[in-house]
Amino acid sequence: MSPAEIRARHRRRRRSAMRAFLKGEAFAGLFLMGAAALGLLVANSAAAGAYFGFLHAYVGPLSVLHWINDGLMALFFLLVGLEVKRELIDGQLSTWSRRVLPGLAAVGGMAVPAAVYVAFNWGNPQTLHGWAAPAATDIAFTLGVLALLGKRVPVSLKIFVTALAIIDDLGAVAIIALFYSEGLSLPWLGAAAAILAVLVALNRFRVMALWPYLALGAVLWACVLQSGVHATLAGVALAFTVPLIPAPAAPDDAKSPLHRLEHGLHPLVGFAIIPIFGFANAGVTLVGVDVLALLMTPVALGVAGGLFVGKQVGIFAFTWATVKLRLADCPEDATWRQVYGVSVLCGIGFTMSLFIGLLAFPNDPLLQDEVKLGVLAGSLASALLGAAVLATTSRSIEARRNADTRFSALRPRRREAASPRDG
Repeated sequence: MSPAEIRARHRRRRRSAMRAFLKGEAFAGLFLMGAAALGLLVANSAAAGAYFGFLHAYVGPLSVLHWINDGLMALFFLLVGLEVKRELIDGQLSTWSRRVLPGLAAVGGMAVPAAVYVAFNWGNPQTLHGWAAPAATDIAFTLGVLALLGKRVPVSLKIFVTALAIIDDLGAVAIIALFYSEGLSLPWLGAAAAILAVLVALNRFRVMALWPYLALGAVLWACVLQSGVHATLAGVALAFTVPLIPAPAAPDDAKSPLHRLEHGLHPLVGFAIIPIFGFANAGVTLVGVDVLALLMTPVALGVAGGLFVGKQVGIFAFTWATVKLRLADCPEDATWRQVYGVSVLCGIGFTMSLFIGLLAFPNDPLLQDEVKLGVLAGSLASALLGAAVLATTSRSIEARRNADTRFSALRPRRREAASPRDG
């Protein structure tokens, strides 16, 4: 096989893998919507007592809710880490030119929402601690809405949103590590560092079996849980030690350990772990509560305003400036109206926003409820406006071009059929 054929095969495999990823994330997003809605419904029904009682029941040293948020979510962060590593080495973020546009858009999409939250909570050190809650985009939820819009959104924009959200997740991981870790234990951190060093050594010696990484990863999680650093970060650390063989170096019938683990985790995380997290954390009791008053609190306004206003302003402004300064090209076959529409949709910050909000106010249920209400309001407003903008756009440039091509191809045949005497 010639080098050109190998490169073409590599491109086809990468495109098909990305399309499969987008499709899987979209269906997982739709599943997450249903789970979150069910959690909110149950929390405001006659079953609310059983719902909250089950979540706060202890299983061993941790409550059920704690096992979900620190245990199951470690697998979510493991998948995030695997996706980030694959995209940086062998995917849509593998070159500087591909990183510029989603990278700068992600910076704007994190900085502006945080600034909006700070503006609402300036002067209150307690509530100011939640500044990062509106800074993250929920990739599954966002792609789920895009899936409902079908061909109204070109594939290039879906890839742009995916890359942006992956960089966004990486930023959220860094924020959690730097600002939401407390009471550090040096002995446990040392033990975690030693295990991580062994994992790196396994990678360097090209150990391709997955079980040593997973076994040591479980021990790493236990050490990080005791160290004061949030336990879910163990998943990200483990992900970056799992070997990746970039295509086309890896033969078709022997995928690298990273690909095998990613493909195995994706359905588990998308259709079980994230919906369970959504069901367990979306429950806000609204019975007998003045919802409008709760929404008018600085925390709820800061989170909702950050997601709905900050996200669209930050992402669209940074994207527009990056293109106008010729640092990168606009996503292929996309109009600026469509770019604005997906910028609004990126204000859906459900999973990571809830997660950071819980970390910001671990001992204050009232502030946690304010965060949840702000996340629900901001995400819902972003989903509705973003979908409306994209649904009312004209067809994409690609669709119009294909239609024009088909029309041009038909016209000569119709003319020839109507004028047989010309022959």
